[in-house]
Amino acid sequence: MYVSGFSFIRNAIKLDYPVVEAIRSILPLCDEVVVAVGVSEDETRELISGIDPKVRIVDTEWDLSLREGGRVLAIETDKAFDAINSAADWCFYIQGDECLHEKYIPGIRSAMEKWKDEKEIDGLLFRYKHFYGSYDFIGDSRTWYRNEIRVIRNNKEIRSYKDAQGFRINGKKLKVKEIDAEIYHYGWVRHPRHMMAKSLEANRYWHDDRWIEERFDPDKDFDYSQIDSIKKFEGTHPEVMKERIERMNWSFSRDPSVKKFRLKSAVLYYIEKWTGWRVGENKNYRF
Repeated sequence: MYVSGFSFIRNAIKLDYPVVEAIRSILPLCDEVVVAVGVSEDETRELISGIDPKVRIVDTEWDLSLREGGRVLAIETDKAFDAINSAADWCFYIQGDECLHEKYIPGIRSAMEKWKDEKEIDGLLFRYKHFYGSYDFIGDSRTWYRNEIRVIRNNKEIRSYKDAQGFRINGKKLKVKEIDAEIYHYGWVRHPRHMMAKSLEANRYWHDDRWIEERFDPDKDFDYSQIDSIKKFEGTHPEVMKERIERMNWSFSRDPSVKKFRLKSAVLYYIEKWTGWRVGENKNYRF
């Protein structure tokens, strides 16, 4: 079985992306990892090239005129996917702010082996933990998606969808198998100054300059207090994140019992907590 990893990144240092940790977290499962590295304002390319000999760079240039729905992110994802080895059976997609805990590696490898020859299975579905504010809290409201595809078959009819959260094949949802594994998402954990810079930059892929100027002040820190609901994280982080967590140089704390819901959101939140059912959940996949 041959497994290729793939990802994309731009301005990783400037925006404090844990992309090195992300790539290292999937390396034990991969025979290669292809990274589409966009022209950056920092030393992102040098950062990626120094990770491991199995990492191969595809140099790209982002079309920053594509500001509707984050489409440029999907295009960059497809560039990396299209460059993987044709021998690959499975392709592990990891974004620059995601990590895989090493405890899940044996199970993922087993699932890949189990479903490798079942060609009607397009991908493998992972649960998600979305960290917020610090490494001690996770978002637990409907704001966050609960599951997403991160392993896909090496079928170039599969394309990254919308803002690169999920995938489609000929415009249709992928058929997946749910596996017992989680992706740890750290996109909302960085120093508040870096978080403001990242938020400002990310919104450039969705909105025009006027919209951004009305909502973001690059001279201010990001306000983490605006979140609707969080809970304390109980568990361990991926080993690759250890040094980054030890370097944390800001503080964030909040009483998880404090919720900031409107009535409808509160009702839906507690229905989910009591029953496990997320009413009206959008699913980027099919079983």
